[in-house]
Amino acid sequence: MKLRQDAAGRAICGISSGGICAFTAAWERPDLFSKVLSHVGSFTNIRGGDVYPGLIRKTERKPLRVFLQDGSGDLDNLHGHWPLANLSMAAALRYTDYDYRLVYGDGAHNGRHGGVILPDSLRWLWR
Repeated sequence: MKLRQDAAGRAICGISSGGICAFTAAWERPDLFSKVLSHVGSFTNIRGGDVYPGLIRKTERKPLRVFLQDGSGDLDNLHGHWPLANLSMAAALRYTDYDYRLVYGDGAHNGRHGGVILPDSLRWLWR
């Protein structure tokens, strides 16, 4: 079986710190990854992760499709407020006309909601 070698044939995903890590990998290497799936992504002030919304707004649009998932019951601590951080990411992606989707529920910082919507998330990314 021959696999595609282009970025359009690849996605990267993660949950929590893995969510911001997946976004970072695609942001830095859009030549390798064109699709990002981030569940309860930690776009907060943990090692500067909160800079992404501003960076997205000020950087030329990259060839990325981004799926974000979060919930109103996600974390709120000294590093930041996860639901607001993900809403800020969505606003920045919308502002710069990215192909993105945010599914926002009432869940906590875990994989339950993201797991339930995973099939739809993957269908959306690969549409």
